[in-house]
Amino acid sequence: MEGLPVVAVVGRPNVGKSTFFNRVIGSRIAIVDDQPGVTRDRNFAHADWAGRGFRIVDTGGVVEGSDAGMDVAIRDQAMIAVEQADVILFLVDGKTGVHPLDERLAEVLRKAGKPVLLVVNKVDNLPR
Repeated sequence: MEGLPVVAVVGRPNVGKSTFFNRVIGSRIAIVDDQPGVTRDRNFAHADWAGRGFRIVDTGGVVEGSDAGMDVAIRDQAMIAVEQADVILFLVDGKTGVHPLDERLAEVLRKAGKPVLLVVNKVDNLPR
């Protein structure tokens, strides 16, 4: 897996990062739960999409303004993933809409100086 591009999946809690990660890799490696904060450390896997191999990194949900040890550790792990990534997938929840934390996190990701792709998740069951 050395030399493969690294894709980091980043967003606030419960936007579906781990479900997306599992879907992309075609396996259930990341734990998925409705309870926020289940993903704490980064999860890594090899993925192939449209004939291209890459390394994908799942991160915990980023919260801000909390000095709680676990929240700080999760935020730090997500920022390490951003630093190491070649491309960042910024997941937002299409069902709940744009949250102020999404806007602040978008600014942080913009400053990383890397390609950021906005992924609007949870739109498959929305009323038309």
